[in-house]
Amino acid sequence: MWVGGVRVVILDKENRILLVKQHHEERDIWLVPGGGIEDGETSADAGKREVFEETGLEINIKDMIWHVEEVNDERGQRFVDYMLGEIVSGIPELGKDPEFDCNNQILREIKYFTKDELSHCPDLYPEELRNELWEVLEKKNCNPYKIRN
Repeated sequence: MWVGGVRVVILDKENRILLVKQHHEERDIWLVPGGGIEDGETSADAGKREVFEETGLEINIKDMIWHVEEVNDERGQRFVDYMLGEIVSGIPELGKDPEFDCNNQILREIKYFTKDELSHCPDLYPEELRNELWEVLEKKNCNPYKIRN
């Protein structure tokens, strides 16, 4: 069981957000790239590693934009840091999760979404990506590109 995770919000110059489709618990969900923090890693280091594994992109971490904690009887206490990433190099391509063999990969698809497309995206996780994310980015003024409504 993992205790800490990281997810990285990556926007392109058209202000679209990069999402990956993953297969979890018998369904496909769209979410920002990320995963578990390994022993000895910071959230930022884990974010860079996870983004590279899932998308092939090399990134810099610009800011932490959310910290979510969960206390669950079955899972225990966990947290996920949501970071803002900026592309340094590469072109987004669907990667592979090294925790799974070739026949059991959970990564299904990679795609940029506009704010409007995201608001209509089925199976989005977490739900706060539809609206709250954009509000947080505007308030923190931490978007590497200009926010356009």
